[in-house]
Amino acid sequence: MDDLDRRLISELRDNARLPVATLAQRLGVSRGTVQNRLHRLEADGTIVGYTVRLRPQVQAHRIRAWTMIAVDGNRTEQVLRALRGDPAVVELHTTNGRWDIVAELHAQSLEAFDQVLSRIRLLDGIASSETSLLLSTLKL
Repeated sequence: MDDLDRRLISELRDNARLPVATLAQRLGVSRGTVQNRLHRLEADGTIVGYTVRLRPQVQAHRIRAWTMIAVDGNRTEQVLRALRGDPAVVELHTTNGRWDIVAELHAQSLEAFDQVLSRIRLLDGIASSETSLLLSTLKL
């Protein structure tokens, strides 16, 4: 998955009913490129339905974590756009205090989770981050 795939998923998360021509215009690529990307993302199971439903969230051995992110300067919108395009990011929250963004991440294994963190840490505009694995969830 590259930056164009992440930007395409980000656009679909905003509005999964956008026509291919509109997606192509917003992404600055041809309609054929968008159609090919969508077909590949559907065929490999990344996109499993519309409105965009990324891989099912309820799995027995899923790794979940919160990543707190400090953003360089005024680059919050840029970082949020990049994060929204990553299928491992299931929730995003802006915050006050030490951290600018809190992201909930899901992965299938620790190896996959390591790849997710590596991708996120390379995003332009991220000054620092801290991640905590979620061990259990209690309902009140």
